[in-house]
Amino acid sequence: MKIVIDKAIPFIDGVFEPFAKVQYLDGSSIGPDDIKDADALLIRTRTRCNQSLLEGSSVKIIATATIGTDHIDLDYCKERGIYICNAAGCNAGAVMNYVLSAIYGTASRKRIRLEGAKVGIIGVGNVGSRVANSLRLLGLNLLLCDPPRAEAEGPAQFCDLDFLLRNSDIVTLHVPLTPATRKMADAAFFSKMKLGAFFINASRGEVVNEADLLQAIPKLGPVILDTWCNEPDINRELMAKVDIATPHIAGYSYQGKLLGTAMSVRSVARYFGIKELFEFFPSPGNEPKDAVKLDLRGLSEGQIASTIQYNYPIFTDDFMFRIHPEEFESLRENYRYRREFFID
Repeated sequence: MKIVIDKAIPFIDGVFEPFAKVQYLDGSSIGPDDIKDADALLIRTRTRCNQSLLEGSSVKIIATATIGTDHIDLDYCKERGIYICNAAGCNAGAVMNYVLSAIYGTASRKRIRLEGAKVGIIGVGNVGSRVANSLRLLGLNLLLCDPPRAEAEGPAQFCDLDFLLRNSDIVTLHVPLTPATRKMADAAFFSKMKLGAFFINASRGEVVNEADLLQAIPKLGPVILDTWCNEPDINRELMAKVDIATPHIAGYSYQGKLLGTAMSVRSVARYFGIKELFEFFPSPGNEPKDAVKLDLRGLSEGQIASTIQYNYPIFTDDFMFRIHPEEFESLRENYRYRREFFID
C-alpha cells in the first residue's frame, strides 16, 4: 500500500511507515505521476483533487486535514468511488479565538464600546456555534443566519440575512464555499450593513467580492480578513485598507492541528483496517495538549481585551503579514501554532 502525504501536515511523520510505503510532498506540487500508484492521499487545501490529478490513479481515499472540501471535486470522486473524509470541527476553537481577539482587540484600539452590541453570525456550524457560545458568555447579543439549519430545525433561533445585516454591529462569516456562498458578500450585502459595523471573514476568501468590499470600506467600521481571493497572490490594495490582515491562519492552533491530523489518520486507518491506528492521537511531547481556561467574569471590556490579547496577540500576526505579504505560504507553513483558550 502506498500513501502520499502533504509534508506540511503536522505530527504525522512516521505514523504510517510500519504499514505502508509513504511519500511526503509539497501539497501544491502533488501531480498525477506522484499518485498514479497511490492508495491514499492525505492533504490540506493546497492540493486540488480533480480529474486532472486523479484520472488513471489508484487512489481509493482522500483525507483532508481541514474542515473544508472545496479543493476536492466531490462529484468526480463520487463517480470514481473515491472516499472523501475531512476533519470537520477540528479548528473551531482556534477560529473562535481569532474572532474574539479580533473583535476585542480592534474595539480596544478604536475605543469602540461593545456593551449591547449585536453580533451577526452567518453560518452556524461547528465554527459558528463555537463563536456564538463564547460571545454569548461574554454578554453580547447574537443574530444567527443559517438557512440549512433553519430549514432542518425550524426558524425560531435564526433570522434571514437581510435582517441580520441591517441590525448587526458586527458581522462575521463562517460559511463553507459553495455555489450559493461564492461572492455572497457583494455590493448589495455591504449596502445593507449598518454604518460603522465590523466585518470579519475567516471562512473562505471567495465568499467575498473584494472589489465591492473595497468600495464599502469607507462606510464600514473595522474590517478583519484572514482569507483572500487568489491566495497566495492577495489583493495588496485591500490589505492596506483593512484593520487586521492575516495569511489564512485563523484555524492554526496547536490543539486544532493535533485534532485535524488525528481525524485524518483515523479515517485512513479505518478504511484500510489498520487497527493499531483506530484511536490514533499525536504525542504532543512537552507541549500542553489542552486549551487554557479563561475566567472573564466581572472584568471590564478593557480587561477582557487585554486577557484575550495576552493569550492570542492577533496584531503580531497582522504585523508579520504586512511586512512580508509576499511570503503568504511561508508564513503559513512556518507558523508557530498557538495554544487555544476557552471561556468559562
